Amino acid sequence: MALIAEKESSGTLADVVDRILDKGLVINADITVSVAGVELLGIKIRAAVASFETAAKYGLEFPSGTNLETAAWKEAMVDKEECPQCGKRVFLDELLNEGCPWCGWVSAKAKTVHARAAPQIEAG
Repeated sequence: MALIAEKESSGTLADVVDRILDKGLVINADITVSVAGVELLGIKIRAAVASFETAAKYGLEFPSGTNLETAAWKEAMVDKEECPQCGKRVFLDELLNEGCPWCGWVSAKAKTVHARAAPQIEAG
């Protein structure tokens, strides 16, 4: 029996936007207008569409005056990972040590920790 990867084809606009902001999208375009081999106009377009969290992860520059010391920025800098069951982004430490707060998925590491702690709780 072979495992076959399948792509979910039904997605809403919100799913597409969420995916673009999560993974990021970079647009590079060089446009030139030439007449008889002479370049009259040259335009270089560089654009990035991403969430602030994704942009910070890849080291993109932010506008001057951006306050990176706010609680939201500090939270954005903490590593997150997708839950293997529901796909929601969760703080990596929480996902590995406790489980997913969205769907209840529990990692093997968290199961081991809880299994070791259970006898101690019962004995106490």
